[in-house]
Amino acid sequence: MSDISLTRRKFIKQSAAAGLALTLSGRTAKRAGAAEKGKVRLGFVGVGNRGTYLLRTALDLEGVEIPAVCDIDKDHLERARRLVEKSGAGKPEGYSRGPEDFRRLVEREDLDAVVTATPMEWHTRVMVAAMEAGKYGATEVPAAITVDECWQLVETSERTGRPCMMLENCCYWRNVLMILNLVEKGILGEIVHCETGYQHDCRYVTFGPDGGLLWRAQHVLSRNGNLYPTHAIGPAAWWMNINRGDRFAYLVSMSSKPAGLGNYIAKKYGPDHPNALREYALGAVNTTLIRTERGLTVTLYYDTTLPRPYDLIYRIQGTEGIYSGTLEKIYLEDRSPEEHTWEDTESYYREFEHPIWKALGETARNYGHSGGDYIELHQFIRAVRAGTQTPIDVYDAAAWSVISPLTEQSVAHKSQAVDFPDFTRGRWKISKKIEFLGI
Repeated sequence: MSDISLTRRKFIKQSAAAGLALTLSGRTAKRAGAAEKGKVRLGFVGVGNRGTYLLRTALDLEGVEIPAVCDIDKDHLERARRLVEKSGAGKPEGYSRGPEDFRRLVEREDLDAVVTATPMEWHTRVMVAAMEAGKYGATEVPAAITVDECWQLVETSERTGRPCMMLENCCYWRNVLMILNLVEKGILGEIVHCETGYQHDCRYVTFGPDGGLLWRAQHVLSRNGNLYPTHAIGPAAWWMNINRGDRFAYLVSMSSKPAGLGNYIAKKYGPDHPNALREYALGAVNTTLIRTERGLTVTLYYDTTLPRPYDLIYRIQGTEGIYSGTLEKIYLEDRSPEEHTWEDTESYYREFEHPIWKALGETARNYGHSGGDYIELHQFIRAVRAGTQTPIDVYDAAAWSVISPLTEQSVAHKSQAVDFPDFTRGRWKISKKIEFLGI
């Protein structure tokens, strides 16, 4: 038993709240009143580049109003306020008194939900404050960066009855959804293994135009593990029915030596630049192996500090065949025309296109992250409007986000096995499908 498995805070005291938990069956999450006449009123916390993009997307969704925005950068704040005003709505109130000013925003009575796109170390604080104030929460990824923060999200959601959705856009990609449809129909047989990873050259968003450190760099300086797992693991977790019939049980993790960032700065700004000489904690490539309670396995990579093309892999293997997102190919033993030979996926999209992509794909294509940004917000707003559980719930947010601190512990202790907390307290055993709203 690892130390991590013992970090459940106040277990005995909090277990009494389990009866009030938001169940994974999609039970209605009761709110203090439905959204007025179908309107959904959002407050935004953090409107830099990512937050502004989410705000723009939300403004294009029917019935959305944005009465308030918050950011410590007043230029970002005013840009967001102008965008809302330009959409034909009234200019929202701005909050910028300091890093904690989101606490005033969440207390507004004219908000149904709060969306945050702050740096990751603020996500849990904003979400906990929003739920405590009776609001739905939606957070950029990851939802938390420590085990305790994951428990804070779960316990606050259970105690307040307010859902918290992590905005994992990759779960709503066309290929991810089509494969989910194949899995649920049994076309791939019994699922055995997934391989995935966040493999993305992110050096350009780690340093500023003069080689100075941006907020992401603070994590690279002090942490060593998989710091950004959810884009990779979210789709795999859906395919493997995590929290809906299975759960992540334990992992082992290993990091290569730190390399890449100093070399990058030296080439761009000279070998004497302070950040070319700095020591970085993060290993250049992190490799993690995860095993589920039902015996499925995942190979998970994190590779962001070396030159490389973007590739999330998305390979899934079952007893009847295999799909590769990197290749965008599929092989099914009793269906593919040539034995042991990949085939194109075009015919599978025609036959097994997911219903939500059929309903929203034409519009979603016009938005970022392969349409995922539009669909994730569409689903969140549908849940808020109806007063129901969100499709990606707080247990998903915790199980996917907790990979970061667990890998850090494993790496620090010579790749020892580390147990996952059971955030559902056993309710993962109830098998069910992913829910999609409004289709």
